[in-house]
Amino acid sequence: MKGQILLLLLPVLAATASEEHLCEAAVPLTALTQTPAAHWFGYYDKFQFDPSDRYVLVMEVSFEDRAPTAEDAVALGMIDLQENNRWIPLGSTTAWCWQQGCMLQWLPGSDSEIIYNIREDQDYAAVIQNVFTGEQRRLPKPVYTVSPDGTEALGLNFTRLGDTRPGYGYNGFEDPPGQELYPDSEGIYRMDLRSGEWKTIITLNQIALAYGNETTDQGKHWFNHLLYNPDGSRFIFLHRWHKENRKGRFTQGFTAAPDGRDIFCFNDNGMVSHFIWRNTTEILAWSAEKESGNKFHRYFDRSNQVEVVAPDILLQDGHCTWSPCGNWILTDTYPDKEQKQTLFLYRPADGKRIDLGRFYQERPAEEQLRCDLHPRWNRAGTQICIDSRCSGQRQLYLLDVSDIVRNQE
Repeated sequence: MKGQILLLLLPVLAATASEEHLCEAAVPLTALTQTPAAHWFGYYDKFQFDPSDRYVLVMEVSFEDRAPTAEDAVALGMIDLQENNRWIPLGSTTAWCWQQGCMLQWLPGSDSEIIYNIREDQDYAAVIQNVFTGEQRRLPKPVYTVSPDGTEALGLNFTRLGDTRPGYGYNGFEDPPGQELYPDSEGIYRMDLRSGEWKTIITLNQIALAYGNETTDQGKHWFNHLLYNPDGSRFIFLHRWHKENRKGRFTQGFTAAPDGRDIFCFNDNGMVSHFIWRNTTEILAWSAEKESGNKFHRYFDRSNQVEVVAPDILLQDGHCTWSPCGNWILTDTYPDKEQKQTLFLYRPADGKRIDLGRFYQERPAEEQLRCDLHPRWNRAGTQICIDSRCSGQRQLYLLDVSDIVRNQE
């Protein structure tokens, strides 16, 4: 039935939860991490599970009430789901933020190597590490997104990102161009993960001059949210700048070839938020369109074709991904008036929505400290991992959706 919503919420109390700190789940829910430290993974578009779905990557820190400084280290580890959720330490880094962590993720195509960003004396860099031997290979630049075959990555200026979008970049270094609005020296770079060779492929100056408008000179520009498509032939990036006195921002959505050529602007209406590739050409994004307003839209790369997606069901912005089988959209919401975030599945084929749970989060002291659910699939498409403060502290939770996915294919 089109637009059908299934909602079965069962209260599940975390060990330290008070009555108001509830994790309400309609499917089996397991707390993977516990106090006294805080634990989380970060963004929703990275591989958190290894190819066997046995190991789950996680970060650990002793505080949650402020932005990290250059001296604050976050511990890195993985949880062994086959050994009673045993914590396996992997290392640490001082290059991290609350929303996207240190870009920790399994290296695509590998069952033993991970990649993450680090801080050095003068700049940020990245490390590829074997989780079983500890062997490391240093890369000269930090990474933002890794190609599906694991051979290359794209990156940007994390210091500039930290200044323009607190909680998404890193603190501790000065941005070399300072307050220059759209410098030609800053942009998106492409790095070979085997040799470490890198090259800037798109600059802020290039995009601002080619696609600017009457507000272009009102504030500082930056790039954000880079993501390869499934075969690595194209990538998405967002171009943003502050409006006058940093009161609001303007966002444009672009795609390009990995070498920076064949740039295409798929949205120039001022708002593009979370997105995901469905395949090599289709993009699902929460965005603004002149005729439909703020909705989830389906874009077709290098085409002007745009479609509204489930406007009566997908009612607000969320961190959206497609299930590995390709039948379900997984997404979440920001806290409602009761300070609860909803996690749910939506199946476009028949319009069915299944709410998986609601998770309480008290209002953070500042915006960058919030804990979004950022739901991530395992490789088999049977489990979902989220970050949540429903127990009063940032922790990882695992939801089993195998019955839903297998019984309703």
